Amino acid sequence: MPASATGIEVGKAQDGGAFVSLTGALDVRTVGAARRDLVVKLAGVLTEPLSVDASGLDSADVSGMVVLWELANGLVVPGVRATISGLRPELEAILATYPSPDEVEAAISSPAESAGIHSLGRGALSIVADVRAMVEFVGALTSALVAGLRRPRAMRWPEVLRVVEKAGVDAFPLVSFVGLLVGLIIAFEAAQPLKQLGAEVFVADAIGIIVIRELGPLITAIVIAGRSGPALAAELGMMKVNEELSALETMGLDPLRFLVVQRVVAGTLLAPVLTLYSVALGVAGGCIVMGMLGYPFAVTWAHLQGAVHPADLLVGTTKGVVFGTLVAGLACLRGLQAGDGPAAVGEAATSAVVSGIVSVFTADALFAVLTYVLKI
Repeated sequence: MPASATGIEVGKAQDGGAFVSLTGALDVRTVGAARRDLVVKLAGVLTEPLSVDASGLDSADVSGMVVLWELANGLVVPGVRATISGLRPELEAILATYPSPDEVEAAISSPAESAGIHSLGRGALSIVADVRAMVEFVGALTSALVAGLRRPRAMRWPEVLRVVEKAGVDAFPLVSFVGLLVGLIIAFEAAQPLKQLGAEVFVADAIGIIVIRELGPLITAIVIAGRSGPALAAELGMMKVNEELSALETMGLDPLRFLVVQRVVAGTLLAPVLTLYSVALGVAGGCIVMGMLGYPFAVTWAHLQGAVHPADLLVGTTKGVVFGTLVAGLACLRGLQAGDGPAAVGEAATSAVVSGIVSVFTADALFAVLTYVLKI
């Protein structure tokens, strides 16, 4: 037997049970083979009681003690516990520190699924924490915006223009396509029921009210939230992952004022412009359908003038400003909240899209209630 191997002798004891005699070394190099050998030999002769004579062990380590612990707790051959004897005092002290099988099972077993009320509580706490983070962010951002208004020259206007170009100018083709389709869809859908009443001419009125007050700002905000929001979040998230934000703080620069304010200003200025552009294309799409229905442009324009008032255009433009601020602000917040690693950037971008769209619809619902109460 090599000097580093573990000698294992298994036989019948005089009391009718079985005995195991261990000699040599029982350490990390030999413990695997020793345990497999024990399982094989005990399977052939094992009867209770089982006694283990460890007086012949020359050396052992923590890994080797695991085999003795398994023998003592009936884990080598299930249900048969061994009596360990002859172990040297220092090794017996190590074995005494091992936990019971129940404690091991409790430590390694996966926690049971929490009750529904616990999951609901955790979800509520998560929402409260998120709302708190938003409130703190709004306060800090408002303070930074006020400071920027007091000192316009301190604003990094080239950065604002860069964000406007990336988030707005590059989005014009998509906004054009979606805005035109919205006008066409509304006109065709409204034409069906109105035709039954012989009032197809009022399709122009529906186009003006629905596109200008509601769908123009809403669709534009969704496009910005889905296209530009994740880009802003990913940009800031990557800066955080690369510790560029920490570097700015080390240099005494506030990332909120140095990076976030410019992006929020760009989103606030950009959204109403895109909204008006989308509204114009939506109305144009409706006019095309009206022409296909046989109504001249003069009739369509007259109905638009009669149905649409300055207050409608003001409501649509105000929605654009609010929606743009919400989408840009939440995208920046999600970027700043990004964790570590490349996956965190993707999570921040996804969260920015979800947060932006949810906030836009929530704000739109509040607008609907407010305009109804104020009779605007």
